[in-house]
Amino acid sequence: MEKYVLITGASSGIGKTTAIKLAINGFKVFAGVRKPEDKTAVEAENSNITGVFIDVTNSDSIKNAYEEIKKVTDSLYALINNAGIAYAGAVECLPVETIQKQFDINVFGAIRVAQEFMPMLCSAKIVNISSMASFGLFPFISPYCASKRALDIFFNALMLECKNPELKVISIKPGVIKTKIWEKSIDENKKVMEGLPETAIEKYRREFEYLVKNAEKNKEKGLSPEEVADLILKVLRSKNPKPSYTIGRDAKMAEFFSRLPLCVTNFFTKYIMNKRMN
Repeated sequence: MEKYVLITGASSGIGKTTAIKLAINGFKVFAGVRKPEDKTAVEAENSNITGVFIDVTNSDSIKNAYEEIKKVTDSLYALINNAGIAYAGAVECLPVETIQKQFDINVFGAIRVAQEFMPMLCSAKIVNISSMASFGLFPFISPYCASKRALDIFFNALMLECKNPELKVISIKPGVIKTKIWEKSIDENKKVMEGLPETAIEKYRREFEYLVKNAEKNKEKGLSPEEVADLILKVLRSKNPKPSYTIGRDAKMAEFFSRLPLCVTNFFTKYIMNKRMN
């Protein structure tokens, strides 16, 4: 019996790497992309991969993807919600529109896809690519942290509410990963920062410069997308996967600190950030 998997955000990074990994291991993969060139590129990787146009912020795009996939199968073995981006900034001056965009992609996008494809998820796994950011310890990337926490909360509720006991929801929380999300985030956040009042830019200039430098470093350090793809493959092969997986030394440290009293975690967070900026 063929096992069909849909992955959103599969044009690069974790999404593309996972699509290839699963295809090599016999899964039939629908790789969600937004550009024709990305569809061509991902399909060229393996004959088990079919590119599907999906913009998770566009309901019509998701409906069209559903109709395309329905022509091939009426059942998905797994849905992997991977599409996402990271926005940064100080809450004091962060445009609300930026926070809304963050949630529209990372949270509402995943919910839109899950709701549309629910008829195909009778005995399936929903795997959400969350983040160690969901533990909520990181200043100046609160939109990203909050979106990943919200993603976990909504889908845990989905699992509790669902009338289908065979549906499983799994959250994967990686630490820093070497992917293009950092390049995209740097470009997007520079636009946000340039649009702020000069007083706000001057007030948080040191922090903004640190965020950009740190994001640039993250392109070259941390977990490889292959390590996350290996874990996703393990989860899909597991009959009874855990509801949550933390991967990466930094992610496990974040999980540990999140269990401490908030006053303790806040003290260490401020201390570490000031030390790094100096």
